[in-house]
Amino acid sequence: MAQDPKTRILGMIPARFGSRRFPGKPLAMIAGKSLIQRTYENAKKCNLLSDLIVATDDKRIYDHVLGFDGQAVMTSQDCPTGTERLAEAVKNNNELSDTDIVVNIQGDEPFLGLDVIESVVNILQNAEMSTAVVPIHDEKEAYDPSVNKCVLDKQGYALYFSRTLIPNGHTGKWDPKITYYKHLGIYGYRKGFLLRYAELAPTPLQMSEDLEQLKVLEHGFRIKVAVVENDSVGIDTPEDIKKVEQTL
Repeated sequence: MAQDPKTRILGMIPARFGSRRFPGKPLAMIAGKSLIQRTYENAKKCNLLSDLIVATDDKRIYDHVLGFDGQAVMTSQDCPTGTERLAEAVKNNNELSDTDIVVNIQGDEPFLGLDVIESVVNILQNAEMSTAVVPIHDEKEAYDPSVNKCVLDKQGYALYFSRTLIPNGHTGKWDPKITYYKHLGIYGYRKGFLLRYAELAPTPLQMSEDLEQLKVLEHGFRIKVAVVENDSVGIDTPEDIKKVEQTL
């Protein structure tokens, strides 16, 4: 569904230097370019985005983004999630006040399909928040706790997200007759809902699964889900960079 050309759609990439598994990940080099630069340049190709901005709590990342002619804003170090970092950036920067839709593009997704970004934006026509999933075809991936899984209702809204295999069934084992979905690291929000999210208290399931989107469901809101076919290669560890460089 086509967007109103007057709608301001802001792409934002949350980026922090500290990471439990991979400190300094945004500045890690992949075949001559940093991870954050590759993510930025890839997302910049999406014609639906009116602007693209990196929101970071680290001056090194901020200066680096400006160095490759990207746009960036500074945020505090107190933001517990990427969504709250974006909410703070929108709230504290007057030049972003006329934003209608915010798209949260993960800083470690340098090869995210442009059609995925477009799908997440387009389904916001009838929702306050959206995301995307892709079918899982590999049993090993389905069991991988670093791969977030999602189950949907009949109307295409998220029922639950988990790091474990869902649906689980009686045996708790992979069933090739079932369609499992991998959650891709992208969200779309109406600006008003993004700011409201930041005011919601953390929730038990969110903390248990360590998945920020569960806070939305636990507070009684809904997340519309786009089912796409293009998977994305995320960078979680230094070993992932080696694999990507071999592919490139």
